[in-house]
Amino acid sequence: MKFTITREKLQEGLLAVVSSVPAKTTLPVLSNILIEAKKDGLRLSGTDLDIAVSTTVAAEVDEEGAITLPAKKLSDIARELPGSPVRVTSAGEQRANVECGKSKFRLLGLPRDEFPSFPQVKFDGAWKAPAKELHKLIGHVAFAVSTEESRPILNGVLWELRKDRMRMVATNGHRLARMEVALSGAGGQQADLIVPPKALEQIRRLFGPDDEVEIAKSENHLGFRTGGTQVYTRLIEGPYPNYEQVIPRENDKFATVDKVAMASALRRMSIVASDQTHRIRLALGGGTLKFSVQTPDLGEAQDEMAVTYDGDALEIGFNAAYLLELLKYMPTDEVRFTFKAPERAATAEPVGWDDSSSYMCLVMPLRLVD
Repeated sequence: MKFTITREKLQEGLLAVVSSVPAKTTLPVLSNILIEAKKDGLRLSGTDLDIAVSTTVAAEVDEEGAITLPAKKLSDIARELPGSPVRVTSAGEQRANVECGKSKFRLLGLPRDEFPSFPQVKFDGAWKAPAKELHKLIGHVAFAVSTEESRPILNGVLWELRKDRMRMVATNGHRLARMEVALSGAGGQQADLIVPPKALEQIRRLFGPDDEVEIAKSENHLGFRTGGTQVYTRLIEGPYPNYEQVIPRENDKFATVDKVAMASALRRMSIVASDQTHRIRLALGGGTLKFSVQTPDLGEAQDEMAVTYDGDALEIGFNAAYLLELLKYMPTDEVRFTFKAPERAATAEPVGWDDSSSYMCLVMPLRLVD
């Protein structure tokens, strides 16, 4: 194997795949990047067996071949090289020479045969979606997934693909985020997929907003492709809970709040809230939202702000951390909350969003202890 590549192109390729390489692994070859010199350029691949990333960058290939080399060391070397062309040669399958200007390195690798093969995903009849719409969905929904391992199905994002729209939903059982975007000419068959958020983060990182992404499914894998870059992920298997059941249809109390002011008050109250429950009391009535916290052995706090409120007086408890989180992802300055009763779920939606997408967050209340 012999090829010459600019330092910038080598760094670009390594940056794309190195985040898919696990920091710790019992399988030594997973710490390596697969480097394949082909006629059409240099192909770099990395995987942790759940997610795999592959990208092709321009290079002058004199002799085709392949080797796997330590991902971190190669990235560190590429970052420190001078701005001259980089020449890489390998005589066998386990050793490569890297030369750039006066700098010379010899790295020990592993044969390409030891590197896991990528999932077989066929892109015939793939769905197509603008990357900017995927970015929007992922950025507003993925935060709500569960991090607890007791219900693995909730560790993924539900992705509903239809011919004319896409919807993503995530929940941990206490809060939920749902967004839907319209699509034209998406193609593909109808599908409900449960995708690990780590894979979706790779999509946000690797694909630019102007890219069009092809999405294809095999038995239990999902593939994403645009230009010379491909991402594959294992899907989470099993039925996703019927989230429609928990979305309230009869909430009859409405509050429109200033997002920044509410977040500021919640952060102040959180200082005195319990570290375990983060419980905070909200009292709505007239044109005022009152916050209060009482924590045994610590103290208490009160705050209030003006709101636009329509409905009977209401006192309701919430986990302040969940409220702060959903406010963080709201795309507008004003947010509309809906309520029914102290033991019923509340919803939040952006007010005056100049976007065709529909976005809603839900948060379950906490029982108030008088």
